[in-house]
Amino acid sequence: MKTKRHISIDDYVKANKIASRKAEIEDHGHPVCHRKVHKSKKVYDRKSTKAVDKSLPFFIHIHQDVIEKEL
Repeated sequence: MKTKRHISIDDYVKANKIASRKAEIEDHGHPVCHRKVHKSKKVYDRKSTKAVDKSLPFFIHIHQDVIEKEL
């Protein structure tokens, strides 16, 4: 006589996750992340605008006493 295999809750959840992921990839063509929040392009973000503009000069503050030591 064969013994019956019992499916645990962990096995059920794991199989469901795998099936859901495969269905999602078939629908969208790529994996979709549900944890990240979509960032709107209309919202002002100084960090990203500064990162794009590479021609901005850097501000370097030099103390007067450092200049005098070099002379």
